[in-house]
Amino acid sequence: MAEARRSRPSWDEYFMDIAFTVAQRSTCDRAHVGAVLVRDRRILCTGYNGAPAGLPHCDDVGHLMVDGHCVRTLHAEQNALIQAALHGVSTEGATAYVTHQPCLTCAKMIINAGVRRVVYAGNYPDAYSRDFLAQAGVELVHLPRRRPGDSVYRPEPESSPAP
Repeated sequence: MAEARRSRPSWDEYFMDIAFTVAQRSTCDRAHVGAVLVRDRRILCTGYNGAPAGLPHCDDVGHLMVDGHCVRTLHAEQNALIQAALHGVSTEGATAYVTHQPCLTCAKMIINAGVRRVVYAGNYPDAYSRDFLAQAGVELVHLPRRRPGDSVYRPEPESSPAP
């Protein structure tokens, strides 16, 4: 019985696993990113990176690269926040589970949407986003995924180097 209980994922692990599943819907092969917005252990909405609705996907027509970034796509966090807005769902006080650390633009959107906590797995080299989130009082939690397919996470202090 104790062994079964030990293998049960925490809520953070559970929702992060869902974010990785959502990421599989991504339509940009440069990065598969998923986001899940949660409040009170209930999923509010999800998002993944891809082209705006009705426009061609990177997977179909190629990337539109500017300064090393594909500008054809919306980020997963942006799509999740847009889905919440479209369906009248408040994100005030929510937690965002994201497969990658948010970029600066997504961090600013997260702040203005009232999200209070961000849990992410993969690092993204953007110190500004971390600084903005901290200044706004948004908790940032690094929950790295050890291996592809691994559903066991181990939180690390923010100062630890990426695995």
